[in-house]
Order: sequence, then structure tokens, then C-alpha cells
Amino acid sequence: MSATRTLLLEIGTEEMPARFVAGACEQLKDKIEKWLSTNRITYGAVVGYETPRRFTVMVTDVSEAQADINEELRGPAKKIAIDENGEWTKAALGFARGKGLSPEDLYMQEAGGVEYVFARKHQAGGATAELLPQLQDVIAGLSFPKNMRWGAYDLKFVRPIRWMIALFGEDIIPMELTGIKTGRQTEGHRFLGKPVTIETPEQYVSALAEQYVLVDPEERKERILRQMKELEVEKGWVIPVDEDLLDEVIHLVEYPTVLSGSFEEEYLHIPRQVLVTSMREHQRYFPVENASGELLPHFVTVRNGDARSLDVVAKGNEKVLRARLSDARFFYEEDQKMKIDDALARLENVVFHEELGTIGDKIRRIQDGAAQIAAKAGLSASETDKLARAAAISKFDLVSQMVYEFPELQGIMGERYARLAGEDETVAQAIFEHYLPRFAGDILPQTNEGAVLSMADKLDTIVGCFAIGIVPTGSQDPYALRRQASGIVQILLDKKLVVSLSDLFAVALDILASKSLLKRDRAEIERDLHDFFALRLKNMLQEQGVRYDVIDAILTANASRVTETLARAAALMDDVEKDAFKGIVESFNRVNNLAQKAAGSNVNVDLFETDAERNMWNSFQSIEEKTAPMLAGGQFADVLATMAELKPAIDAFFDQVMVMVDNEAVKQNRLALLATIAAFVFGFADFSKIVFA
Repeated sequence: MSATRTLLLEIGTEEMPARFVAGACEQLKDKIEKWLSTNRITYGAVVGYETPRRFTVMVTDVSEAQADINEELRGPAKKIAIDENGEWTKAALGFARGKGLSPEDLYMQEAGGVEYVFARKHQAGGATAELLPQLQDVIAGLSFPKNMRWGAYDLKFVRPIRWMIALFGEDIIPMELTGIKTGRQTEGHRFLGKPVTIETPEQYVSALAEQYVLVDPEERKERILRQMKELEVEKGWVIPVDEDLLDEVIHLVEYPTVLSGSFEEEYLHIPRQVLVTSMREHQRYFPVENASGELLPHFVTVRNGDARSLDVVAKGNEKVLRARLSDARFFYEEDQKMKIDDALARLENVVFHEELGTIGDKIRRIQDGAAQIAAKAGLSASETDKLARAAAISKFDLVSQMVYEFPELQGIMGERYARLAGEDETVAQAIFEHYLPRFAGDILPQTNEGAVLSMADKLDTIVGCFAIGIVPTGSQDPYALRRQASGIVQILLDKKLVVSLSDLFAVALDILASKSLLKRDRAEIERDLHDFFALRLKNMLQEQGVRYDVIDAILTANASRVTETLARAAALMDDVEKDAFKGIVESFNRVNNLAQKAAGSNVNVDLFETDAERNMWNSFQSIEEKTAPMLAGGQFADVLATMAELKPAIDAFFDQVMVMVDNEAVKQNRLALLATIAAFVFGFADFSKIVFA
């Protein structure tokens, strides 16, 4: 077993945006692991560390040499490798030369009953230390959401590189990027620490901790949460921790210290969401509550430093927050003077998309779409009236000063201002709910009005974008169409609405067509929409643990009715592992395979010549009749069990009936019989997709 060392690679930069830090480290980890594996270098644990000014990878037990290669290579067959004189031919010699071997390395060996030329090749592994400078290319190949160039250098990187550590045990790995050479010196905390010389990788974490840099983000997180808990106990507070904000704060600091501050109670009259958003988005503060969940006039923040002069730091933070809250109060008071009709008039001049018109145009499309979806979903007259009003004013808060300052408050402020303006409670709630769900795991609309309005809005955006050629590809989805499509699917499931995706697409396409906004072929847009939503359903089914072949079988058959699609998948999952199911599927597939040859599906019972034909037709009609109410009632497990009763008749048919007979009329009638049964069975699921071990 070869000797091992620890590999340490740290890239020191100017401060990176918090949202880039963890991804940069994870990417470097992955690339180093792949590089080591590709170069046949064994290694142990791979650990990443990151702060706003550095991302680091440490790899333990890295072998000092590559693994040797011992391989047996097969060349041409004997008949073309040896001539009539028993000498190697040009083919054999060329094989040896191409592998870097000599004729003496060749030998004959049988494989599969044929003799071939073989050769064994041994390649000793090189020294790891000689290969490690190649990591320079790995670093240069990193990619980021946004890149920078600096000086006269061509390298694009997340931020300018200021230092690099690269150690293999005690030895420096020589590399250079943008004039920065690797060494063993790193930087401590910008204000509290000093430069640190790292003699061995094992010293790295503790040496930086002495200079007020906690390189492990989990250690910083634990420190923040522990200090918050101490504050809660000391003050009798409750500090609700927003995980996204916490993750951001962790990647904004190298040595976190928690502190608190206060603001005037008069600001508590501003809506809670405004206060929390102002603290969170602008200042990265955590709000404070009492035991009843009411906001208190205090906040908690995290300093990038130690506990010295915390009172001075707190006063500075209080001053900044006071200015923010003063602005928020002004916006809130001014917005209340705004009339809804005046706001709607201003939306006629706000562009939604240059090819899809203004927000005013979008509202009119939403109104039309919501009314049609409400009719299909069976909303009551009262619900439809409230929906119409909510749709008409759904976007009025977009021109408010508060939403202009905090776009994430759209809908939230709309609901508040609608109530203050005397609108119906349900109408106000629907204005908020039509933005739901806003992200994965978010709440869903509670009212039918909000649910339908949300679908109408999202549908207009998705279908409108598809109509003008904006279709998400790869990771590109600037209009968040995937999230909105998932939202529609979740709402359909949550509300158990019987409206099909095809019906929804038709509603939006008809409206867009009436406005001459379809820039692509309608049939092509519909195909793209079905494929797009099928992927959302596929992801949902995968999250529920449904087998890939069951997903393919269900989605291939029909994925237009969302609730039904998931229920059919659940029923099929219950049966697919049963021993008898394989035989049932094989019978169904025999029917479907021959059904492909059918010219039509009109069955003439007068052309039946055998009892097997008549029995299968009668069985099918009986089962079709029995399953009709089951399908209507969503009893899909019972549907599957009933369809399985076709198996004996199918098997008897194939045992006793020749389908492809000379009599063309009889042949086509038998094919039509099979096609009719196949259409019924495969309308539930495409059983040819099911895979059995």
C-alpha cells in the first residue's frame, strides 16, 4: 500500500456574493474528486470549507502515486495476424506498435472459440506530486453565475483572486493564475486577524480560527444559533429563524457574533410583512416576537467580528433601520391615498412584455380566462362574481410605492390595500392567493376564487410565452415558467378540480388567438405545453417514489387530468409487484402489438366465426360497462382488477383464432376487435412500458 498525504487547496478572493460561496466550494470539490479518479489517484475523505473570502478543499489519504495499469489487450484474429511462414503480419505488428509494445510482447490466445493475438501491457503509475500542478486547469475551469475579469488577465472568475494555498503534505504544489503563485500563506479576518502561514494541511482549520476565521460554515451556523438561543433565554424573546436568511448570513461573515437592537414601537403599526421584509431584505436582520407570535420592537443581527463595542454597533444598526422603517411608513401611508381605479389606469402604461402588451392587457386576458375556468370547475354564481372582481383588480398594487420598493410584497400589499378600500374579504384574499404558490413548499390558495385566479394568471404567462417562442431550455427559465406550471399542477391536485390540462390550454390559446398573439403554429404550441407539463408531473411522481417505468406507462397513455394521473399511477404501483401481473401485462401487450395493424376499429359481430371471438367481445363489453362508473369515481385499483378479468378471454382468443387469415373482411374485423380492446386497456396506461425483471 503506497504512502499517502493530505491535499489542501484554498482559493482566496475578494468578497464573493453570499449566494455564490457554497456553490463555488461544491464545484471545486466535485472537480477535484473527478480529477483524482480520472488520474487513478486513490484518496479518502473530501471536505469543503468556505467563507466570503475563500473556498477550500481538503482531501485526506491521497496516494503518493497513481495506481499501476495492468491490462490484457486483444488484437486481430490469428488468420490475419500470422502469415503462411508463421511470421507476424503487418496487422499484428501494427497492433503492437499502436499499443507501444514490441513483437516479443505478443502471444496467441483463444477467445470465444477463435484464436487472437493478445498482449499484456504494464504501465507504472506516476508520482502524484508531479501531476498535481494540473489542478491549475481545474481551478481555471470553474464557472459561476456571474464572472469578472480584472487587470489585463483573460481569466473569468467569481471575484479577483488574491492568494492561493496549494499543499501536498508539507510541499507546495507550484501553480500560478493571474500573477498569483501558490504558497502556504493565507489571510486571517480582514480586521481582527493577521496573515497565517500553513505548514501542513492539518493545521489549516485551527490556525485560521486563531485569526478569527471559522472556515467551516456549519461551525458558524452553530455559533449563530447558540448565541440566538442565549438571547432568547436572557430577554424572554422568540427569534424565528428564516433558513434562507440564516444561510445567507452564514456566508456573509467569517467570525459571527450575534447582537440585538431596538426601534420605536410606533413602527409596529406598519403591517408585519412590511416590517419583516424591510429588516430581512435590506438589512439582513432577524425579527423578534413574543411568546404569542406578536412582533416586538427589536431585531437581531450578526456582526462579522468579535464582541467588542457591540453597543456601538447596535446603535449604528438601529440608526440605519430607523431610516428604512421611516421610508416604509411613508410609503404605506401614501399608498392608502391611492384609488384602485387610478392604479388600474396607470397599469395601462406598464409593459408586461413587448409582444404580449401591458399589465392592463394581461388583466383583461386573466379576467376572460378566469371566467371560463370557473365555469369548467363548477364555481357557484357568488364565487364567480367575487372572482370577476378579484381578477379585475388583481394587479393594482404593482404601482404602489411599497411594492415598487419591495417587489416581493406584491399580492400581500394588494390584499391589505383592498381591505382598506372596502373590498369584499374574499376578493382581497384572492388577490394575495393568486400569486401562490410562490416557491417550492409554499402554501396554496385556500379559496376557490384564489385558486382559479392563480391558475388563470399563471396560464396566461406560460401559454403567452410559449405562443411567442419563449420555451425554457436547460437551466434557462427567466420567467419562472417551470415554477408556475408546477403551481398549476399543485392547485389542481389540492382542489381536486376536474378541469383537464387540455381544457386549460384551449382557454388560454383561444384568448391569445383572439388578440392575434399566437406567433407559432397552434398545434405545435399545444404539443410543447403537454410535454412541458408532463415533465412537471414526472418530477412529482418521482418525488412520490413511483417507478420510472410506471411513470412512463401512465404519462404516455394520458396525462391531461392531473388528479386522475396520479391516482392511476398509485393504482398501478400497487399491482406491478404482484406475481400474476406480469402475465396480465403480457396478454395486454399481445393485443396491442397486433392492433397496430388494424385499418379501423369498427367491429362487425356478424363476421365472428369462432366462440373465442364472441367470448372476447362479450367479455370486453361487460368489463367496459362495469368499469365506467369506477373510472368516473376514481376507483382505479378496481378498474385494474376488472380489466385483468379480460386475460382468460384474450389467451383463449390467441390459442384458438388465426387473425391474419386470407379472408380480408374477417382479418380486418379481428384486427378491429383487438384495436378496440387495446384502445380501452391502453387508455389506462401504456403497459408496453412496464419492465419486469
